[in-house]
Amino acid sequence: MKPKRKVPEIVLRNGKPAAVIVDIEEYEEMLERLEDAEHLRVLKAMRKKPLEFRTLEDFLGEYSPSV
Repeated sequence: MKPKRKVPEIVLRNGKPAAVIVDIEEYEEMLERLEDAEHLRVLKAMRKKPLEFRTLEDFLGEYSPSV
């Protein structure tokens, strides 16, 4: 059974919400979801473009390893 999540705490500044304190695990999960969403956005954009193919020789001619 998963442990119960802590309720986020809202930090007020001059009576208005200024920040939120969340459990570190919840924060890391949020970052993962944002990263996944960004990857999906990039994939959708890539699918709208026509595919371009190069020969292996062309690729190797342009390839310069950074190691």
